[in-house]
Amino acid sequence: MHTNRKTILIVLSTLAIGLLLGWLIFGGSESTVTEEHQHEHSAEEVAGETTWTCSMHPQIRQHEPGDCPICGMDLIPLEGEQNSEIDPNAVSMSATAMQLANIQTAVVGSSEPLKVVRLNGKVQEDERLIFSQSSHIPGRIEDLMVNFTGDYVKKGQVIASVYSPDLVTAQEELFEAQKIKDSQPQLFEASKEKLKNWKLTDEQINQVLASGTAQQTFDVMAEVSGYITLKKVNTGDYVRRGQAIYEIADLSRVWVLFDVYESDLPWIKKGDKVSYTIESLPGETFEGTIDYLDPVINPRTRVAKARIVQSNKGLKLKPEMFVSGKVDAKLPQTDAVVVPKTAVMWTGERSVVYVKSETDQGVYFNMREVDLGPALGESYVIENGLQIGEEIAVNGTFSIDAAAQLAGKPSMMSPEGGTAPTGHNHGGMDMGNDEQNVTIESVEVDPAFVKQLTAFYEDYLKMNEAFIATDAAKVSAEAKNTFKALAAIKMELLKGDTHMAWMDQLNVLKPSLQKIGNSTNIDEQRLEYATFNQAFYKSLKMFGLDNDTTYYQYCPMANGDQGAYWFSAEKEIRNPYFGDMMLSCGETREIIK
Repeated sequence: MHTNRKTILIVLSTLAIGLLLGWLIFGGSESTVTEEHQHEHSAEEVAGETTWTCSMHPQIRQHEPGDCPICGMDLIPLEGEQNSEIDPNAVSMSATAMQLANIQTAVVGSSEPLKVVRLNGKVQEDERLIFSQSSHIPGRIEDLMVNFTGDYVKKGQVIASVYSPDLVTAQEELFEAQKIKDSQPQLFEASKEKLKNWKLTDEQINQVLASGTAQQTFDVMAEVSGYITLKKVNTGDYVRRGQAIYEIADLSRVWVLFDVYESDLPWIKKGDKVSYTIESLPGETFEGTIDYLDPVINPRTRVAKARIVQSNKGLKLKPEMFVSGKVDAKLPQTDAVVVPKTAVMWTGERSVVYVKSETDQGVYFNMREVDLGPALGESYVIENGLQIGEEIAVNGTFSIDAAAQLAGKPSMMSPEGGTAPTGHNHGGMDMGNDEQNVTIESVEVDPAFVKQLTAFYEDYLKMNEAFIATDAAKVSAEAKNTFKALAAIKMELLKGDTHMAWMDQLNVLKPSLQKIGNSTNIDEQRLEYATFNQAFYKSLKMFGLDNDTTYYQYCPMANGDQGAYWFSAEKEIRNPYFGDMMLSCGETREIIK
């Protein structure tokens, strides 16, 4: 028993000593290894810390992945910018960043500058075929054979009967001269000539001589064939010699007068072919040649008139019909540098593009100012600043410009480079300095019309709020209310060319509102909304508002990245094309007072 106890003590002592030696040998080493491992891991985390940004809004910088707080897109790692061997002001873009930002490029080429110019106008009488039918006999209108406008008369047709005391006296003189015609033939001939001066024919004069009795009334015969467009007298009226009693128009040939806006004048010239249609004659297309272009612009409507002379067989074309035409116009130059409109960023004072270049280090973009020539629909002619064969960004230019601002390099809003401005609305850019303050010089119209247009604008703002809320049902309801407000505007308050201009705008405003109101798809509604706002802009620029100010705002990402406009009563950007997805994305282009 004693021996066993001694043996157990020896074993326990040995075990304790072994544990002590093991801790001395391995414990310190393990602590050292663990500490070294932890130190290496920490250094690795510090070295690999990533900044995350948004490809569409580069001003967003976060230390962890997530969604962009502006547009909701997934954030991407921010890649360190390399130094460009080409230009220190160039912006480097990785393939990943270009793909996510949907940046597309194209090679600049030359082409013959062609443009489809759309014109609106109406049919008018040919002024050279309008005649005044007058009475050559002074007296009282006893009878009118043509009593309404629009009636057709033939040359030589009796159209009125006139009683003339002077003509009765002249006949009595003729009878007296007839008695002494053998001795004084000159007096007899003078009496006959006096009657001829009143447009009596030899046959009528012979009838008077044969009857031997003075006629009390004489017929007035049409001197031309045509349609009565204006009746100037009534039965019983007294007329002077030479006074017009009818206006007669020959409609076998008419004029088609088109409005040409100032911006389109460089494209329109005498001799251009015009293809046009008339709403009341569906399925038919007419063609003509411009034979006259107004040398003077109307100071109220800012348009010039282009004239086509059109044969009117069958009288299909009636005066005052509205006409829509187009001209495939071209400039004299044949090798113009042409780029898409999406490639150009415009500040009101400067126009810039981003030119692409490549090195072994990657892809770079340089900002370059250009001089814009005429617009070709969806393209611009570049007068200076680009060479044929250069490659430029044609999509995603706002993202490139935003990256340039954040890097302190030359950009659209900071041509000299430097720190990016604060308070960005879109892509890191503050467009506040780019606003155009426009005070409308309205055409002279009835103030009642402007008040009605302002009421329509107020209903429009309610529809705009529904777009901001992305509520398709609400948009549809407000669009129908806005359409009623549009229908309540009395177009008869406008006269002349302003009336015609408003009718032209209605051709877009009404169908667009109807499509928005009849749709329950927000994407379809927003697409039509972009079309509506372009036409509404013309209305507000021409007629203005009643003591009100509106902000004409723009988002380049709307309408499938083609850009779209809207009006707001407030300067703050609240985007109706994206709503909460990108509520503050956009800029103010004009302040219309």
